Amino acid sequence: MSRIVIALGGNALGNTYLEQQKLLKDAARNLVNMFSGNEVIITHGNGPQVGMITKAFANEGIEMPLDMSTAMSQGYIGFHIQREIKEVLEELKIQRDIVSVVSEVVVDENDSSFQNPTKPIGKFYTKEEAEALMQKSNDIYKEDAGRGYRKVVASPKPLAIKNITSIEALLKNNSIVIAGGGGGIPTFTDPETTKVEAVIDKDATSALLAVTINADMLVILTTVDQVLLNFGTENEVKIDSLSVEEAKQYLANEEFKSGSMRPKIEAAIYFTENTGKDSIITGLQNIENILHRKNITIIHK
Repeated sequence: MSRIVIALGGNALGNTYLEQQKLLKDAARNLVNMFSGNEVIITHGNGPQVGMITKAFANEGIEMPLDMSTAMSQGYIGFHIQREIKEVLEELKIQRDIVSVVSEVVVDENDSSFQNPTKPIGKFYTKEEAEALMQKSNDIYKEDAGRGYRKVVASPKPLAIKNITSIEALLKNNSIVIAGGGGGIPTFTDPETTKVEAVIDKDATSALLAVTINADMLVILTTVDQVLLNFGTENEVKIDSLSVEEAKQYLANEEFKSGSMRPKIEAAIYFTENTGKDSIITGLQNIENILHRKNITIIHK
């Protein structure tokens, strides 16, 4: 039996809840292939979704803190994942619980990201639209990997995952666990703090979670089937495998964009370097190939 952490990218889940339902329905059948005989934790991103939640409240004149917006996104995204997978399990007559856990993650209140926000959330805008939005508010918008401009917020490093004992107990009970949604709800060690304006990177939290529970594999699912060098150019090259040292060199050469593949590579390095076990990066619709070890990218020691 293997213990696997599967990270679903927020951008791979669509831009509306209806689109999200369809994408998850399609992916659930492939995900099920990884459940047999394995302990599985599913994490998910929420970059587009948390931005939409915050904006929806703002349109009603309500300022919704980012930690609260993350909690809301954990609820509805976790529910969709849970429901779609449960339907497939029932069709296949597989008796197995799937449980979504509201997850808090400890961060440092002195993390430098609070002074230098870099985490993109919400929808994409043109440069002109972003400049107009910045004139109306104190929000910061930055160009995101050549895809347009998005609002950026603090993204502190995850330090510890709360309720990890309960998560492990669910795994040992053969439950499929959804946890760490949107990187987790950010929280400080100070119990007096009730509002944390940040969104933790879900890949970083997924890697920390995988190391903490001694997982055998970290799988990061995104919108492309393999990591690409020279992304977005005529000279794109698919990568089948990378050593940790090779991956570090590509990061040093700024090969991967911060709002796109870079955090996934960083997470894969963290997990593989700390465990000696493989990390895999591939597309949400390409899950089946993980079992065949082809048309995916493997990061190894």
